Amino acid sequence: MPESLDPRRKRLLFRSRHMGTAENDILFGRFAERHLAGLTDDQLDRYEALLQNNDVDLFKWLTGKAPVPEEVDHDVMAMLLDFKNNL
Repeated sequence: MPESLDPRRKRLLFRSRHMGTAENDILFGRFAERHLAGLTDDQLDRYEALLQNNDVDLFKWLTGKAPVPEEVDHDVMAMLLDFKNNL
């Protein structure tokens, strides 16, 4: 799949696989492999902004150890939560 991605999606795939912790590398990497190709430009914007958050915060939000803040409670976060719940 990576060879068929445009440069932005390739960059986001790389970033998703290199989050900082092994758990997030796996979770975000697999999510990106499965969903990046189908995300709209607006969803890519939201995903890219989401990746700018602290690795620990992202993990807490996705595992339910902390509530998802309103500013990142959007369709892409819902997709990530659904993906995580169905692993």
